[in-house]
Formats: sequence, structure tokens, C-alpha cells
Amino acid sequence: MEGESADNATLFPATVGEKLRAAREAQKLELSEIASRTRIPQRHLEAIENGNYTGLPSITYTMGFAKAYARVVGADEVAIGRQLREELGDLPERPAPPPAYDFDERSRVPSRGIALMGAIVAILVLIGVGLWYGTNLFRGGASSDEPVAIENVDAGNAAAAVPTPAPVISGGQVTLVAIDTVWLRVTDASGKRLFEKEMAAGERYDVPASADRPRVRTGRPDRLQVLLNGSNVAPLGTGVETVEAEVSAAALQARGQQPGAPATPSAAAGDAPAGNATTFP
Repeated sequence: MEGESADNATLFPATVGEKLRAAREAQKLELSEIASRTRIPQRHLEAIENGNYTGLPSITYTMGFAKAYARVVGADEVAIGRQLREELGDLPERPAPPPAYDFDERSRVPSRGIALMGAIVAILVLIGVGLWYGTNLFRGGASSDEPVAIENVDAGNAAAAVPTPAPVISGGQVTLVAIDTVWLRVTDASGKRLFEKEMAAGERYDVPASADRPRVRTGRPDRLQVLLNGSNVAPLGTGVETVEAEVSAAALQARGQQPGAPATPSAAAGDAPAGNATTFP
């Protein structure tokens, strides 16, 4: 019997897969542990143990998998590679596809630090949007919530309450006050937009003193009170008409000397800015 076993071992030598399986079992290792150590899919290791090389990616990958397996179980990887090359001699070489490793899905979840940083950035963006649209902090305009004392003005009949021009002094601060809801735009001599808004009754806008020949455009000049250093000057208009007039201190001083001087009407009453959807009341 012993002679017959020796003859069978000579006639049918153990394959690479059988040698690797025997070495693994001798160390009492599970195939899943070999797959974890080598980071090779377990199905590929099973194919090597069973001699089923046709299901493996390519000859190159098969050789690498077998040698890695041999290193873990303490087998001679050089001898394993030489024998495997002989066993694979009749198999055609195939293009090697990317190895399909079993990745841990938890590695794709961002770390807590990255998530916290993303939340902080989102909060800062929301604060910036609120400041941009809710205030004039970044847009060069300035509005005040202080109450404006307007004498002899009836909110129901604002057109009949025309402020009386008062003497003015050289230079000073120009302020535009809404008697009622009114849309207006303020630009400088270069056409740069300094302010544009539909103002509510009592809202005011201080024209920057450094502005170069600022101009006002509005469709209801009768709803706009013009102040120079806190004193009333001649109104820009008395009715429903689109006007455009310079509101620098020098121009308003000239208007103060000519109480009846009207503002210059636009070339066309409907020449409103194309990008503004506000309709003049």
C-alpha cells in the first residue's frame, strides 16, 4: 500500500492549488483570512485552489495571486510560480481587466471633520447671502431707519403737499426721502448704479458726497422729498412723469434759487430699465 501511494504521488503530482490548500490547512487558516491578508477576492483564491484558471482575470494576475497566497502560508513562492507557469502554459493570455477588489463601503463616508467643515462653510454662505440681500453693507448704498419729520404732508394726498423751498448753503449732504411708495435709481456721471429700490413711505437715502454728479431717475417725483443739509429744496416734479435730474449739491442749490424749475423729463415715459420689473404707480 505504501508503494502504491508513492507511485500515485509520482504519477499524479499535486497541483499548485492542492499544495496551497494543504499549506493553509496545515496552519489551520480559513480561506477568508487569506483573502483578508492578501486583499485578493476570495473567489479568485478558490479558483486557484480548484485549478479553475479560466475564470481569473489573466495569467499575469493569476501568477501574482498565487505567489501572494504562497507567502502568507509560508510556501516557496518561486517554486509555486514555476509550477503554475507550467500549468498555465496552454492557456491563452487575455488582456488584464482592473482587479475587482471588495472595498469597504464605510471608507467612502466622509470623516466627521470634513462633514463639520462643510456645515460651517454652508452656514457662512447663508450668512453672506442674508447680508447681501437684506442689507446695503456690500452695495455702497446707505439707508436709515430713523423717522423723518415731514411737515404738512398728507399720506392720502401727497401730490398736494409740495415742500416749500428753503434757502440753502454751499455744498452739503443730499438726502432723498420717500413721501409714499416710490421707485428710484441713482447713478453717477459714468453711469455707475449707486442705488436702486422701491422705497417705502418714510424711507430715506443719503447720496454719497463723493459721488460725481449723481442723477436720479423716477416715475413719481411728486412722492420724493429732496433735502440739502436737512432743508427742503425745489421738488423734482409735481405729477406722474418719468424724470431724470442731477441731485448734486451744486445742482440743488441752483434749483433752490429757481423754485419753479422742473426736472428734465426722459425722452420716453416708458424708458424704464430693461432689467427692472417694477411698474411705476
